[in-house]
Amino acid sequence: MPAPAAPPAARLPRHLAVIMDGNGRWAQRRNRPRTLGHRAGAKAVQVCVDYCLAHGIGALTLFAFSSENWNRPEDEVGALMKLFLRMLDSEVDELHRRGVHLGFIGDRSGFPDTIRERMRQAERQVPADVRLALNIAVGYGGRWDIAQACRSLAEDVAAGRLAPADIDETRLGERLSLAGQPAPDLFIRTGGDLRISNFLLWQLAYTELWFTETLWPDLDDSVLDAAMVDFAERERRFGLTSAQVAPAAGGVA
Repeated sequence: MPAPAAPPAARLPRHLAVIMDGNGRWAQRRNRPRTLGHRAGAKAVQVCVDYCLAHGIGALTLFAFSSENWNRPEDEVGALMKLFLRMLDSEVDELHRRGVHLGFIGDRSGFPDTIRERMRQAERQVPADVRLALNIAVGYGGRWDIAQACRSLAEDVAAGRLAPADIDETRLGERLSLAGQPAPDLFIRTGGDLRISNFLLWQLAYTELWFTETLWPDLDDSVLDAAMVDFAERERRFGLTSAQVAPAAGGVA
């Protein structure tokens, strides 16, 4: 049976986080090189962006390249860099026209200078009316994110700008990569694996997790609709009881 349509906007996540898994397996099942799967996966990114724009989801964070992915075969990493550069050259202007502000989170030090400069140029293109904050996690790891936030706070303490006693969850959160954006409400992982793989470790503390066997290049609206329906039916209590959250949100928060 087809998946039911997406719930009303009020029951949808404000921020969607996605691990885009399964490109290599998608290609291998077709006896094609893994790099072809990555190219096919680029089309699924567009599906996801279109969905968020159509349904008023204000933030989308995609795990494109982890800090551990540098250890993949050199030819695959090289192909990913070329694909990444090609997308930066071809897609940024269109995203800007549609009200999408593109940002990148992660350690950029391992990327070629050309790609780092394209990232900076893309981030400087801020639409007058931002409809979607599209965060691309590249060279990213959740442990790295927390460590760099702690290092930033430690530098302020060493310089006398901050007292150790003033460090709390709020201050640390302000130094993380997604500071200023709401934490993800819904996390989706395609490809069938049931883990978060060092992705947004701090930010996913109260995020609803949803896993699917669908490989990333096969993502379509029906898969996203199914995730949204499941999300809308969950009761998000954040440590409270059902009785406490029900009056404020009709039973679902």
